[in-house]
Amino acid sequence: MINFKKIGFLEILVLFSAFYVVSTLIWTASTRSKVEDKANLIKSNHKIVVEFVNNQINNCDKSDNKLKTIWGDKCNEVWSSKKIINYINKNIKLKNPNSNISKLVKGAQDPRLQAEGKAGQSTEMGVIFISSSDFDSEPGSEWIIGTCVKSPCVAAGNNELTSVYR
Repeated sequence: MINFKKIGFLEILVLFSAFYVVSTLIWTASTRSKVEDKANLIKSNHKIVVEFVNNQINNCDKSDNKLKTIWGDKCNEVWSSKKIINYINKNIKLKNPNSNISKLVKGAQDPRLQAEGKAGQSTEMGVIFISSSDFDSEPGSEWIIGTCVKSPCVAAGNNELTSVYR
């Protein structure tokens, strides 16, 4: 039989540590599906934006390049990053499960840094970052679209980065 009068500080510390570990494991297991659902929604949003831009590129390639994009830039000219971002935010209904902000798509000088974050730097999870520089009309011009899916963003599989080419 256990003599509770002789339990010392070390024994109490071990019991509390064991309780903490078990409760943390239970909490992690019970919230895992919600975290995965959020991550899948964010990946879906990212894919929708990438497909939207790629569809505009394909439509312009099929046309005689005298047409305009859906946001108003001529197919054969430089595309305005701000116009694209504004069009997506106003017309494509996307939901960020991590925030209630209305602007889910934002411009960034380097979307890779925003999607991956840096050690000690936070990023906005679920926000889709598009290159803030305009999209050149020259064939082979690259545009980056990035999103942090879950924390830590820099870890493998926790971010989505896609290059789009004209």
